Amino acid sequence: MRVLLLAAGRGTRLHPLTQDCPKPLVQVGDKPLIVWHLEQLAQAGITEIVINTAYLGEKIRAYLGSGTAWGVHLEYSIEDHLGGLETGGGIMHALPLLSPQKNTPFIVINADIWTQLPLKHLLDIGQCWQQGQQGFLYMVRNPEHHPQGDFYLSQHRLYTQAPHADAQTFTFAGISVLHPDLFNQGQQGAFPLAPLLRQASSQGHLYGTQHLAPWFDVGTVERLQQTQTYIDHHILH
Repeated sequence: MRVLLLAAGRGTRLHPLTQDCPKPLVQVGDKPLIVWHLEQLAQAGITEIVINTAYLGEKIRAYLGSGTAWGVHLEYSIEDHLGGLETGGGIMHALPLLSPQKNTPFIVINADIWTQLPLKHLLDIGQCWQQGQQGFLYMVRNPEHHPQGDFYLSQHRLYTQAPHADAQTFTFAGISVLHPDLFNQGQQGAFPLAPLLRQASSQGHLYGTQHLAPWFDVGTVERLQQTQTYIDHHILH
């Protein structure tokens, strides 16, 4: 399976750190954030990696190169659209690199998260893909910055409305396995991913599971500091 690391965002909430540095290259622990992903993917045996770039993308490409330093093979989906193509448009633009025949699932990971999820589990999901399934999302308990959540999770299915009285909402962790069919209603140019996921959910094509490993959304300076503290206490010492 191939994987797309979403790395095209401007990282405005991380200013001034991202004034001249793209968010994926912001230092977390002892290395740039995106390098954590490359090392974990290589350890899981996932070596065919696509990275989409827009804002300061030339710095990402110059730093990572072909990926040989981390035992992976990198290709780049370059977005010339002003401000990038958003998540949905970015994935659709990269589809020829991710699923050339448009019939195989692929992995998508937000580059601005940090996690210790064993990524080899994503390969297992791809190998057990069900006919008609359009997406499998990892979900986390709703963080303070997103208390309403994104989907209800019940019996490995994701719902936009509560399927039963005890159903709970969870937040999308930014880690997923998607199928090209999810983008049949997509369009050229910039568009968000969320409406496509909600449509797939309403049609019974969206699945998921709870992500129980350590996970951080490194989207603000405060959350970057929280991630740094965790790594200092649990990883580097």
